[in-house]
Order: sequence, then C-alpha cells, then structure tokens
Amino acid sequence: MTPIQLTVQRPDEDTVHVTVHGALDLVRAYDFDDAMRRIERASPRRLVLDLRSLDFLDATGLARIFAVRRRCRRHGRRLVVVRGPNAVQQLFATTLIDEQFELVSDPSEVLASA
Repeated sequence: MTPIQLTVQRPDEDTVHVTVHGALDLVRAYDFDDAMRRIERASPRRLVLDLRSLDFLDATGLARIFAVRRRCRRHGRRLVVVRGPNAVQQLFATTLIDEQFELVSDPSEVLASA
C-alpha cells in the first residue's frame, strides 16, 4: 500500500493548507494523523484541510479528521475543511458530520475571509 500523500502550502503566515491525496482509510489513517501532528507543531492559526483529491474515506480516516478538529479546538485554531468528492461529502452528510465542521468549496474562500 502506498502511504498517504499530503501537499502542504503556506499561503500566508497564519495559514497552512494541507491537501490530502489518495485514500484515507484504516491502512493510512495513522500515517495521516502523524503527519498532521507534525504540521500542527508549527502552530498555524488557520488550518485548511483540503479533501478535493481524496479518493476514499472510511470510518477510521473520518475519526482521524475528527482528531484534527479536536486538537485545533483545544489550541484555539480555526479548522476549515474543503469539501471532497461526492462520495466523501455523502459520508459527511449521512453521518451529519458536515454540521460539525466549517466547510468551504474552495480554499480561496478562507483567505478572502481572513
């Protein structure tokens, strides 16, 4: 199995934009969590988690996204999730998780509101 791939950008000094590529599932969820913890150590005020390139998301991957949310809240960070493909969004909507996150369709919406 290939490891989870993340693209990390810093569009400004307060924001880290992380794009998740591939599948976020049982096999890769904890690699994702470890990578996110390393990113979070830089203490960004805003964390944009971009799911547009996510091919698959299962319950374990979803739990790790919730863990990111929990850590962001604990440290006073703003977490914004960029909506993923239809299958990912259906999982969010079916489980009512979409009500738990600040969701946008395009990461530029976050920078425009900064």
